[in-house]
Amino acid sequence: MVRVTVLGSGDAFGSGGRLHSAYLVEAPGCTFLLECGPSVLQGLKRADVDTERVDFVLLSHLHGDHFGGIPFLLLEYRYENPRTRPIEILGPPQTEHRCSKLYDALYERIAHETPPHPIRYRELTPSVPVTVHGVTIAPFVVPHAAELTCFGYRIGVGGRTILFSGDTAWTEELVPASQGVDLFLLECTTYETQLDLHLSYPEIARRVGDFGCRRLLLTHLGSEPLAHAGELTIECARDGQVIEL
Repeated sequence: MVRVTVLGSGDAFGSGGRLHSAYLVEAPGCTFLLECGPSVLQGLKRADVDTERVDFVLLSHLHGDHFGGIPFLLLEYRYENPRTRPIEILGPPQTEHRCSKLYDALYERIAHETPPHPIRYRELTPSVPVTVHGVTIAPFVVPHAAELTCFGYRIGVGGRTILFSGDTAWTEELVPASQGVDLFLLECTTYETQLDLHLSYPEIARRVGDFGCRRLLLTHLGSEPLAHAGELTIECARDGQVIEL
Protein backbone atom coordinates (compact mmCIF):
# COMPACT_ATOMS: atom_id res chain seq x y z
CA MET A 1 0.00 0.00 0.00
CA VAL A 2 1.09 3.55 -0.74
CA ARG A 3 -0.13 6.33 1.53
CA VAL A 4 -0.03 10.03 0.67
CA THR A 5 -0.56 12.57 3.43
CA VAL A 6 -1.31 16.16 2.44
CA LEU A 7 0.83 18.13 4.87
CA GLY A 8 0.12 21.45 3.18
CA SER A 9 -2.29 22.33 0.38
CA GLY A 10 -2.06 26.12 0.40
CA ASP A 11 -0.57 28.67 -1.93
CA ALA A 12 2.29 31.06 -1.17
CA PHE A 13 -0.07 33.24 0.89
CA GLY A 14 -1.39 30.47 3.13
CA SER A 15 -4.91 31.15 1.85
CA GLY A 16 -7.61 29.82 4.12
CA GLY A 17 -5.03 29.22 6.86
CA ARG A 18 -3.58 26.29 4.91
CA LEU A 19 0.04 25.24 5.25
CA HIS A 20 2.52 25.57 2.40
CA SER A 21 3.08 22.87 -0.21
CA ALA A 22 4.23 19.53 1.19
CA TYR A 23 3.12 15.91 0.76
CA LEU A 24 4.40 12.84 2.58
CA VAL A 25 4.54 9.66 0.52
CA GLU A 26 4.91 6.36 2.41
CA ALA A 27 5.46 3.03 0.70
CA PRO A 28 7.06 -0.26 1.72
CA GLY A 29 10.75 0.45 2.18
CA CYS A 30 10.63 4.18 1.48
CA THR A 31 9.23 7.44 2.84
CA PHE A 32 9.76 10.76 1.11
CA LEU A 33 8.62 14.37 1.00
CA LEU A 34 7.23 15.81 -2.20
CA GLU A 35 7.87 19.55 -1.74
CA CYS A 36 9.13 21.10 1.47
CA GLY A 37 7.39 24.40 2.15
CA PRO A 38 8.29 26.56 5.17
CA SER A 39 5.56 24.97 7.32
CA VAL A 40 6.71 21.39 6.66
CA LEU A 41 7.60 20.64 10.30
CA GLN A 42 4.19 21.81 11.48
CA GLY A 43 2.56 19.51 8.93
CA LEU A 44 4.70 16.51 9.89
CA LYS A 45 4.14 17.00 13.59
CA ARG A 46 0.39 17.55 13.24
CA ALA A 47 0.35 14.19 11.45
CA ASP A 48 2.45 12.67 14.25
CA VAL A 49 5.17 11.59 11.81
CA ASP A 50 8.68 10.79 13.01
CA THR A 51 10.69 13.22 10.89
CA GLU A 52 13.70 10.89 10.82
CA ARG A 53 11.73 8.43 8.64
CA VAL A 54 12.07 10.70 5.62
CA ASP A 55 14.53 9.15 3.17
CA PHE A 56 14.61 11.98 0.65
CA VAL A 57 13.00 15.25 -0.40
CA LEU A 58 11.82 15.94 -3.95
CA LEU A 59 11.39 19.60 -4.97
CA SER A 60 9.49 20.73 -8.06
CA HIS A 61 10.98 24.23 -8.22
CA LEU A 62 12.80 26.80 -6.16
CA HIS A 63 10.14 29.23 -5.00
CA GLY A 64 10.11 29.79 -1.25
CA ASP A 65 6.71 28.25 -0.57
CA HIS A 66 8.01 24.98 -2.06
CA PHE A 67 11.55 24.68 -0.68
CA GLY A 68 11.66 27.14 2.22
CA GLY A 69 11.30 24.33 4.76
CA ILE A 70 14.69 22.78 3.94
CA PRO A 71 16.64 24.77 6.59
CA PHE A 72 14.06 23.93 9.26
CA LEU A 73 14.19 20.24 8.35
CA LEU A 74 18.00 20.29 8.62
CA LEU A 75 17.75 22.13 11.93
CA GLU A 76 15.34 19.46 13.18
CA TYR A 77 17.87 16.77 12.29
CA ARG A 78 20.61 18.57 14.18
CA TYR A 79 18.79 19.34 17.43
CA GLU A 80 15.25 18.01 17.89
CA ASN A 81 15.48 14.62 16.21
CA PRO A 82 19.20 13.90 15.67
CA ARG A 83 19.93 12.07 12.46
CA THR A 84 23.01 10.15 11.35
CA ARG A 85 21.92 8.55 8.09
CA PRO A 86 22.06 10.59 4.86
CA ILE A 87 19.25 12.81 3.67
CA GLU A 88 18.92 13.28 -0.10
CA ILE A 89 17.46 16.43 -1.64
CA LEU A 90 16.47 16.22 -5.29
CA GLY A 91 15.24 18.97 -7.55
CA PRO A 92 15.87 21.10 -10.62
CA PRO A 93 19.15 22.81 -11.51
CA GLN A 94 20.44 25.18 -8.78
CA THR A 95 18.87 23.10 -5.99
CA GLU A 96 22.10 22.73 -4.02
CA HIS A 97 23.10 26.37 -4.44
CA ARG A 98 19.70 27.77 -3.52
CA CYS A 99 19.14 25.45 -0.54
CA SER A 100 22.63 26.13 0.82
CA LYS A 101 22.22 29.87 0.33
CA LEU A 102 18.87 29.84 2.14
CA TYR A 103 20.26 27.84 5.07
CA ASP A 104 23.15 30.30 5.31
CA ALA A 105 20.76 33.27 5.29
CA LEU A 106 18.59 31.85 8.07
CA TYR A 107 21.17 30.14 10.32
CA GLU A 108 24.60 31.39 9.28
CA ARG A 109 26.76 29.75 11.95
CA ILE A 110 24.98 26.39 11.88
CA ALA A 111 24.96 26.26 8.09
CA HIS A 112 28.76 26.40 8.08
CA GLU A 113 29.24 23.67 10.66
CA THR A 114 29.73 20.05 9.64
CA PRO A 115 26.30 18.40 9.81
CA PRO A 116 25.85 15.23 11.89
CA HIS A 117 24.59 13.41 8.79
CA PRO A 118 25.49 13.52 5.08
CA ILE A 119 23.40 15.85 2.91
CA ARG A 120 23.33 14.68 -0.68
CA TYR A 121 21.94 16.87 -3.44
CA ARG A 122 20.91 15.57 -6.84
CA GLU A 123 19.91 17.97 -9.59
CA LEU A 124 17.61 16.41 -12.15
CA THR A 125 17.51 16.72 -15.92
CA PRO A 126 14.27 17.18 -17.86
CA SER A 127 12.93 13.95 -19.38
CA VAL A 128 15.64 11.85 -17.74
CA PRO A 129 14.09 9.44 -15.20
CA VAL A 130 16.00 8.50 -12.06
CA THR A 131 15.43 5.87 -9.39
CA VAL A 132 15.96 6.73 -5.74
CA HIS A 133 15.26 4.28 -2.90
CA GLY A 134 13.25 2.19 -5.36
CA VAL A 135 11.13 5.19 -6.44
CA THR A 136 11.13 6.07 -10.15
CA ILE A 137 10.97 9.81 -10.80
CA ALA A 138 10.36 11.17 -14.30
CA PRO A 139 10.72 14.98 -14.43
CA PHE A 140 9.18 17.13 -17.15
CA VAL A 141 9.34 20.90 -17.57
CA VAL A 142 6.20 22.92 -16.83
CA PRO A 143 5.58 26.63 -17.60
CA HIS A 144 5.69 28.57 -14.35
CA ALA A 145 8.60 30.98 -13.83
CA ALA A 146 10.80 31.92 -16.76
CA GLU A 147 13.84 32.48 -14.53
CA LEU A 148 13.69 28.94 -13.09
CA THR A 149 13.52 25.38 -14.31
CA CYS A 150 10.19 24.13 -12.97
CA PHE A 151 9.28 20.47 -12.97
CA GLY A 152 6.22 18.32 -12.83
CA TYR A 153 6.84 14.69 -11.88
CA ARG A 154 5.43 11.31 -12.77
CA ILE A 155 6.42 9.08 -9.88
CA GLY A 156 6.32 5.29 -9.66
CA VAL A 157 6.30 4.04 -6.09
CA GLY A 158 5.18 0.80 -4.48
CA GLY A 159 3.40 -0.38 -7.63
CA ARG A 160 1.40 2.86 -7.86
CA THR A 161 1.84 5.99 -9.97
CA ILE A 162 1.51 9.61 -8.82
CA LEU A 163 1.48 12.61 -11.14
CA PHE A 164 2.41 15.94 -9.57
CA SER A 165 2.01 19.13 -11.58
CA GLY A 166 4.12 21.38 -9.39
CA ASP A 167 3.21 25.01 -10.04
CA THR A 168 2.24 25.49 -13.66
CA ALA A 169 0.15 27.27 -16.22
CA TRP A 170 -1.80 25.06 -18.60
CA THR A 171 0.36 22.71 -20.64
CA GLU A 172 -0.89 19.95 -22.91
CA GLU A 173 1.77 17.67 -21.46
CA LEU A 174 -0.47 17.15 -18.42
CA VAL A 175 -2.95 15.16 -20.51
CA PRO A 176 -0.70 12.31 -21.71
CA ALA A 177 1.20 12.32 -18.42
CA SER A 178 -2.06 11.68 -16.54
CA GLN A 179 -2.99 8.53 -18.42
CA GLY A 180 -3.15 5.53 -16.10
CA VAL A 181 -1.92 7.28 -12.94
CA ASP A 182 -3.47 6.41 -9.60
CA LEU A 183 -3.35 9.95 -8.18
CA PHE A 184 -2.94 13.30 -9.92
CA LEU A 185 -2.07 16.21 -7.61
CA LEU A 186 -2.87 19.28 -9.70
CA GLU A 187 -2.37 22.89 -8.72
CA CYS A 188 -5.40 25.22 -8.74
CA THR A 189 -4.40 28.68 -7.55
CA THR A 190 -7.08 30.94 -9.00
CA TYR A 191 -10.69 31.03 -10.17
CA GLU A 192 -11.60 34.35 -11.82
CA THR A 193 -8.04 35.50 -12.41
CA GLN A 194 -6.21 34.18 -15.47
CA LEU A 195 -2.44 34.01 -15.08
CA ASP A 196 0.39 32.76 -17.26
CA LEU A 197 2.07 30.95 -14.37
CA HIS A 198 -0.78 29.22 -12.50
CA LEU A 199 -3.95 27.26 -13.28
CA SER A 200 -7.49 28.46 -12.68
CA TYR A 201 -10.41 26.21 -11.80
CA PRO A 202 -12.36 26.90 -15.03
CA GLU A 203 -9.31 25.95 -17.12
CA ILE A 204 -9.08 22.63 -15.30
CA ALA A 205 -12.82 21.97 -15.42
CA ARG A 206 -12.85 22.42 -19.21
CA ARG A 207 -10.21 19.73 -19.64
CA VAL A 208 -10.92 17.37 -16.76
CA GLY A 209 -12.48 14.81 -19.12
CA ASP A 210 -9.17 14.49 -20.96
CA PHE A 211 -7.28 13.31 -17.90
CA GLY A 212 -6.79 9.57 -17.56
CA CYS A 213 -6.11 9.41 -13.82
CA ARG A 214 -8.00 7.28 -11.33
CA ARG A 215 -8.21 10.15 -8.86
CA LEU A 216 -7.72 13.89 -9.36
CA LEU A 217 -7.02 16.09 -6.35
CA LEU A 218 -6.72 19.87 -6.66
CA THR A 219 -4.15 21.51 -4.41
CA HIS A 220 -2.05 24.69 -3.97
CA LEU A 221 -5.43 26.34 -3.48
CA GLY A 222 -5.60 30.12 -3.48
CA SER A 223 -8.21 32.46 -2.04
CA GLU A 224 -10.36 32.47 -5.20
CA PRO A 225 -11.10 28.74 -5.49
CA LEU A 226 -11.56 28.57 -1.73
CA ALA A 227 -14.17 31.34 -1.96
CA HIS A 228 -16.01 29.18 -4.53
CA ALA A 229 -15.58 25.94 -2.56
CA GLY A 230 -19.33 25.22 -2.49
CA GLU A 231 -19.50 25.32 -6.30
CA LEU A 232 -16.49 23.13 -7.13
CA THR A 233 -17.22 19.64 -8.45
CA ILE A 234 -13.60 18.44 -8.56
CA GLU A 235 -12.17 17.11 -5.31
CA CYS A 236 -9.91 19.52 -3.43
CA ALA A 237 -7.13 18.57 -1.07
CA ARG A 238 -7.17 19.58 2.57
CA ASP A 239 -4.37 19.75 5.10
CA GLY A 240 -4.02 16.48 6.99
CA GLN A 241 -5.87 14.44 4.36
CA VAL A 242 -4.64 10.88 3.91
CA ILE A 243 -5.02 9.08 0.58
CA GLU A 244 -4.41 5.34 0.34
CA LEU A 245 -3.51 4.01 -3.10
